[in-house]
Amino acid sequence: MSQVGDPIRRLTPVVRLAPAKLNLSLAVVGRRSDGLHDLHSVMVPLALADRLSLAAAGGSDDTLHVDGFETGPPAANLVLRALAATREAVGAGWGGSGGPPPALAARLDKRIPVAAGLAGGSSDAAAALDGALEAWAVSLTVHERLRIAARLGSDVPFFLADGAALVEGRGESVTPLRGVTGDPPGVLLVTPRVALPTPRVFAAFDAAGGIAGGSTRTSSAHLADELRSGLSAAALVDRAGVLAVANDLIGAAVAVEPELLGLRRRLARLLRRPVGQSGSGPTLWVLYPSLVDAETAAEAVRSAHTAGELPAPGDGEPLVTATTILTRPQPDRSDR
Repeated sequence: MSQVGDPIRRLTPVVRLAPAKLNLSLAVVGRRSDGLHDLHSVMVPLALADRLSLAAAGGSDDTLHVDGFETGPPAANLVLRALAATREAVGAGWGGSGGPPPALAARLDKRIPVAAGLAGGSSDAAAALDGALEAWAVSLTVHERLRIAARLGSDVPFFLADGAALVEGRGESVTPLRGVTGDPPGVLLVTPRVALPTPRVFAAFDAAGGIAGGSTRTSSAHLADELRSGLSAAALVDRAGVLAVANDLIGAAVAVEPELLGLRRRLARLLRRPVGQSGSGPTLWVLYPSLVDAETAAEAVRSAHTAGELPAPGDGEPLVTATTILTRPQPDRSDR
């Protein structure tokens, strides 16, 4: 750990966007001795994001205020856990004070649905880790940051990759990919008002025998190979039919919430496109060539639900969001 920058600026307010993630593929490749599962998953970040701001706290303890979606008791929130873990890693002697870094006041604008297969909480934790280091004007090595992220949760390391990545193991092994190139593809997200905690879905997967098909692993590996060198939005959309079924947790999610199957089928009939599932669900996704196309589809879904043609599980109208996959900035070769 080394201190960087002007110590006077060490408590400058910091703002971070915490993007949702989308599993384009998710293969369960084995059960670990610790009871967790080994995965092979291609994940991409989305423009849909929470907003986290950090500033100096008035007291001796970190605080958290949340607007938007309810996240449960603050003490259990990954933002506060990330701040505490990062402070522990930085250690004593901050700014020559002989003590740990000071408390931070966090404000979270929660725009990503909770327990929806979009890893909003994990993304918030990664944003808190990165934002706290800037607020305190200190740095940690990549290895130290990954170690903290892996302790916080299986999806947290992915968000340190800052783009598309192949995620393996229980989530601690992250290989950045070039990802989608050119104009970003549009994504329609439909999240019914039911929470599917990841442990419940994996428990259902294990109860069904915990046997995954090799075809999902093959599809996931093929997609990872393609995204290493870059794949256009059009090419990715062309592969939607294969990717929509390349998730070994689809059956387990339906076992936990049977009405998901009917919603998925009705969406496919309405939109005439393949419908996939992100992570452990319940969020369903549909790929489009552009954000405009996804927004048009979102209006069609809302209208169908209002007309009673698209019933969804849970209480109330499903959350329908049009967004895009975030793409990595490409090198400027205009002078070559």
